[in-house]
Amino acid sequence: MTALDRRSFIKRTTLGGAGILLMAGSGRVDIHARPLGANGDIRIAVAGLNSRGFYLAEKFAALPGVRLVALCDPDEEILQRQALPLEERFGKLARYKDIRKLLEQKDIDALAIATPNHWHALMAIWAVQSGKDVYVEKPVSHNIWEGRRLVEAARRHGRIVQAGMQSRSDPGVHEVFEYLREGHLGRIKLARGFCYKRRASIGLAQGPQPIPASIDYDLWSGPAPLQPLRRKSLHYDWHWMWETGNGDINNQATHELDMCRWLLRHNRLPEKVTSFGGRYGYLDDGVTPNTQIALFEYDPPILFEVRGLPRAAADPAMDVYRGVRIGIVVECENGCFAGGSGGGWIYDRDGQRVKQFVGDGGEGHLANFIAAVRSRDSRVLNGDILEGHLSSALGHMANISYRLGQSLQQDALRGGWADHPLVNDAIARFQEHLAANGVELSATPVVCGPTLEFKRKQELFKTDTPFDMGYWANQLVKDAYRLPYVIDEKA
Repeated sequence: MTALDRRSFIKRTTLGGAGILLMAGSGRVDIHARPLGANGDIRIAVAGLNSRGFYLAEKFAALPGVRLVALCDPDEEILQRQALPLEERFGKLARYKDIRKLLEQKDIDALAIATPNHWHALMAIWAVQSGKDVYVEKPVSHNIWEGRRLVEAARRHGRIVQAGMQSRSDPGVHEVFEYLREGHLGRIKLARGFCYKRRASIGLAQGPQPIPASIDYDLWSGPAPLQPLRRKSLHYDWHWMWETGNGDINNQATHELDMCRWLLRHNRLPEKVTSFGGRYGYLDDGVTPNTQIALFEYDPPILFEVRGLPRAAADPAMDVYRGVRIGIVVECENGCFAGGSGGGWIYDRDGQRVKQFVGDGGEGHLANFIAAVRSRDSRVLNGDILEGHLSSALGHMANISYRLGQSLQQDALRGGWADHPLVNDAIARFQEHLAANGVELSATPVVCGPTLEFKRKQELFKTDTPFDMGYWANQLVKDAYRLPYVIDEKA
């Protein structure tokens, strides 16, 4: 990292004292920009408390000059259970089931969102419309269209909106990316991303399941269709249903997709995308793929792999690629980098380790958000909402290709990529992985999505004839929202 880049990063990441409000690039103090909490504290609320939200509540409340004041969750059992230990440490907290009631409160300056994906963009847009700054976990949207609306709303209402992509605040990641961009390994040829994360079966329910009495199911469903619960667990397993989640390529993998795009300075969406895979190894109520490959046609390209099954049927460990299980591998002319958030290693052409980079996993990301809230300058953010939108949209694009795919036999899949050695190599390893898990390749098809061309300015897929693949892809760019949980065209 150059001295200038290092100074810029430290300036963005460092949380100053409670009374110091630095305006980016000017060094002046703007006392009129300060939120109007008691003693100048930034008063923050957290929505979605089952897991990540509780973590955010603890971490934000521990920052200097930040006061946790309210919690929101449509599951009263979770709301009360999680509120008690927080109140023991941080004092009495207001509790809400309905986010709309929380957003009516004028004594809340910022909202942290850790709800299911289908609520992220709508809740964030409502928050900025009510005059609040927002920290929203990844993916920042459930579809491409609403992600762009969120960016526009943040700009229109002049609010600070940070995407929860913590790698953006990891000094080790900044350093290794500068090292690679400076050409120490020659030209960058390809960025690979990996999410090899165990995902067991969620089970097979026998018909509609009862909704727990503690949950306001209408509020929980929000903009998603209100329909019977057809899985054993309402919570967390929503990740594997299209109506509420996006699979692992837009769950864990959003972090790694973001690092790939950020490293390569791809400040736009790709011209083409293709994705294929399936849900293998068990029969359950989940519908998103647990094994997936996606190619994003940039120059240089991004190639991503998702695996939810273990290394082999008799081996509970997960696969690795050049030592990486969850992270990135950057292929260069004279070697590669393998690692991710928290650091990694530079390898030479012979596969020998030559240099290590160490990071902290982005520990300063929440403090960076608070610093930007104080400064009232979105340039202070390490993970501005525009970056969150673009990286989330990558996963959405891959899923759209997959959802439009047709079932092919495994040998036909390899034949279709004979002229693309990078993809063919990934397919070969994909098939070896399935075979090691006892999946009979000759009898098990793969869902092969079409290669879709994308109009980056309009953020729509290219369509040449009525009802071609581009037309159907565009039907998945935006959700069919349920009243009154609707995002306006101009939020």
